Parts: sequence; C-alpha cells; structure tokens
Amino acid sequence: MRLGKFLAHAGVASRRAAERLVFAGRVTVDGEVVRDPARDVADGAEVAVDGRSTALERRHVVYVVHKPAGYVSTVRDPQGRPTVVSLVPSRERLYPVGRLDADTTGLILLTNDGELAHRLTHPSFEVPRTYRAQVGRPPVGDAALRALRTGVELDDGRTAPARVRRLAPDRLELVIHEGRKRQVRRMCDAVGHPVVRLTRVAFGPLGLGDLAPGAHRRLTRGEVERLRRPAR
Repeated sequence: MRLGKFLAHAGVASRRAAERLVFAGRVTVDGEVVRDPARDVADGAEVAVDGRSTALERRHVVYVVHKPAGYVSTVRDPQGRPTVVSLVPSRERLYPVGRLDADTTGLILLTNDGELAHRLTHPSFEVPRTYRAQVGRPPVGDAALRALRTGVELDDGRTAPARVRRLAPDRLELVIHEGRKRQVRRMCDAVGHPVVRLTRVAFGPLGLGDLAPGAHRRLTRGEVERLRRPAR
C-alpha cells in the first residue's frame, strides 16, 4: 500500500493532508524519513508521524456536526480558537471533511476514514454542497440569479454553474460542487449581494435536519453507504 493511502486508512488525515505531512518530512517508515507519498509500505513496516507510531485504524466512524459560528474547521488552532473536533468526544482521531470558514455555520462531517474524506472532497467526484444564505442589498434580481447559475468570474477562475433558488428577497439557496475557499461568499459578493449569514444545510445526500448548533451524532451504516455512492 502506498504511504499516503496508508496514512489515510490509519485515520491520520485525509489523503491530501497525509501527502502534505509526507512532503513536510514529518513521516518515517522504519525510522527513515520518507518524503514520497507514493512510496510502498510493506506489511509490518513501522510508520510514525512526528515520532508517534501509527497503525491501520480498524473502526471507521463518521459524525455529522452542526458547526456554530466562531469554530474553526481544523483539528487544532494556533490562535487558540475553538475547533469543530472539540465538539465530538471520541477515542478515535477525527478530522474534518473539508472546511467551513469560522463565520459559516451548519453541517460538517468528522471522520477517521481517509478514503471517504477523499471521495467527498476531491473535485472529480462533484459531491454537491447545499447552502442557505442571507444576503445584503436586496432584493436579489433575475440578473444576479442568472450569473450564479451560469458561473461567475472570481480571482481564482470562473466558477462552475450553481443551482440557485430565491427563497425571499434577501435569501438564497445555492448548491455547488466545488470546494474553493469562501466560495459562496465570494460568488454572492461578485453579483452585488454580500453574504450576511451563511449556513450549510446539506452535504451530498445528507441533510442537517433538526440537529442543534454545537450538537453531533454518529452516522448510521446506511447513511455512510449513501455518502459513498457517486453523486447524481
């Protein structure tokens, strides 16, 4: 098994985050620093991250969390801000699936399943994310809706078309399948309606439902299997 995949399976981090650990020289195999995530790991090899031994995680878990405002979507924060991981007491090493910025609330997943995290976040799988936004400078006109639906030009390139519904003069529902930084906020700002409040209400087939802010629950096996299915 390749080193990056091994670390993801071990619950250390998502596939891409695991590769960054390897590139940074933080991973050793049998005591040797390895900087190539494609390096094959032999059965029985001793793999360590920052000197801490790791083994393949046998029990994969997935939690859905209702992220409150002010929490950051990381395992730890150098600035001392509260993290979404702190909301779920668990014996497993959990990490967020993708990110929500600190001001955005709503659905975020925590897991120790690196393969699932990769499947849910890599752009090639086009997993939809659904957001509800309250915006400024209402009402939102038809021209702004058309622009969002066809794609808007941002500083990192044109966005893919979004599915957009106007729920009220100052409220929108947007479905996107890209994961750019602060993407929904930047899209709305680009069409003249800066976001006042933003909540993610669904990730793929999984909805937030009536989960209270700060609360969490473990997904059932059936829910996890639904997340694994290709997006339609």
